[in-house]
Amino acid sequence: MSRPSNYPPELRERAVRMVAEVRPNYGSQWAAMEAVASKLGIGTTETLRKWVRRAEVDAGARPGLSSDELAEIKRLKRENAELRRANETSHARWGQAAAVWSACSPVGKAMSSR
Repeated sequence: MSRPSNYPPELRERAVRMVAEVRPNYGSQWAAMEAVASKLGIGTTETLRKWVRRAEVDAGARPGLSSDELAEIKRLKRENAELRRANETSHARWGQAAAVWSACSPVGKAMSSR
């Protein structure tokens, strides 16, 4: 499970928007990110860079899996693991039931005496 963010979603959205707005005033996107991160009190420029990249992927401007797709994959992996555990438990119970049935059943006794 991922840790909760130190920054509210509204701040993230605002910071990403600001980077897009002020980008023409700077020589590079990194310089724009440094300025915005400083103005908004974001710990590191790298944090803001990650938010901008994620927003670009989500908007389709950059290749990659969107946040929704990543969340769906995570949910499916968790569900898959849960189903595997349930399947293993079920197989173990059936194995125990078969052993009990074999020991108690007249057919099972006849088969084991051969």
